[in-house]
This record gives sequence, structure tokens and C-alpha cells, in this order.
Amino acid sequence: MATPHRRLEDPRELTALAHPVRMAIIEHLSISGPLTATELADRLDETPANCSWHLRKLAQHGFVEEAEGGKGRQRPWRVPGLGFSYGDAEGTATAETRRAAEALADLTMGRALDRMREAHRRMEDEPAPWRHATNGGEYIAWLTAEELAEVNQALHDVMDRFTSRLEQPETRPEGSRLCEVVSWGVLTYFPGVEES
Repeated sequence: MATPHRRLEDPRELTALAHPVRMAIIEHLSISGPLTATELADRLDETPANCSWHLRKLAQHGFVEEAEGGKGRQRPWRVPGLGFSYGDAEGTATAETRRAAEALADLTMGRALDRMREAHRRMEDEPAPWRHATNGGEYIAWLTAEELAEVNQALHDVMDRFTSRLEQPETRPEGSRLCEVVSWGVLTYFPGVEES
């Protein structure tokens, strides 16, 4: 998954995706493969009717599609590809697109932080190898734009070695578990600290 399968630039697409139930549906379909509205409802503590409605909304924007087999609420759905990219690297997005992208980023990062908190709460119940493998860090350094891009690319490259395992379960080593690595390499703004 070196390149996300889809770049989001339309504020309507970003807004459609920036909903907790819809994002949860995308996550579950990306991780577990095709699922029905009923199966999603069981996982998300929602009703099948609500999941069906959100699946149709996601399908309108091409975020999900019907998979083979089943009918009605028993038909499975799948994501057509893994990963999205969005943002305004060129500085050409409209204010509406920037607001929609910010709402989506807030939702996705909030969900990741919630999963991190849950992992910390449950860590004492995990076997020692998993407790030792789990780590977090926060680093601040003076970098050029090129160096920041290099750091972000290096992190991406490391994780990219493993992302194919989402779609190819047969490549998962015995004993592997679903893990999440979240990073962001951004400028940081401390009061009174200027460029060097």
C-alpha cells in the first residue's frame, strides 16, 4: 500500500467520511474484509438498518461497494481499496475543503487516541512480550522541510512493509495481532520560538 488508493479533494467526500459510524464501517471492512450490515451492526453496537443506511451513503461516494453473495441486509460490502490521502500540500484547496479535511483529521486522530487509551488500559492483561513490544514516543527536533519529509517517508516505508497483510491473511505470521502505529510529523508552534 505504498500509495493510498484514493485522494480526497471534494469537500462532500470528506464530509461524508467524517462521521463516526461511517469511519468505523470503513475501518472494519478494511481490517476484516467483506461484512454484511448485520455483522457490522453486531461489531459496532448499531442496528442493521442504521448500518445499511450508512453503507448506502458510503457507496454513493465510492467508499464501499457490494461484494459477491447475499441479498438485502445479508449482502456483504467491501472497500474497493485501502487507504485515503487528503490535505492541502499545494495550498490550493478552498476554505470549505480545508474545513472538511480538518473535521476528518480530527475524527480519525480522535479514534486513534481512543484506541491507544484502550490499549493502555488493557496492557497489564497482555503477555510480557506484548507489553515490552508496545511503545510510544514524542520527539521534537529542529529540521528542514526536506528532513521532515525524509522522517515522514521513513516512517511510512517501515509500516508499508506490513500493510499487505490486511488484504492477504495468509502472509500473517503465526502469533501476529492487529497493531496500530500512529505518527505525525508536523511543524510545531511554541510561543516565543522562531525559526533558526
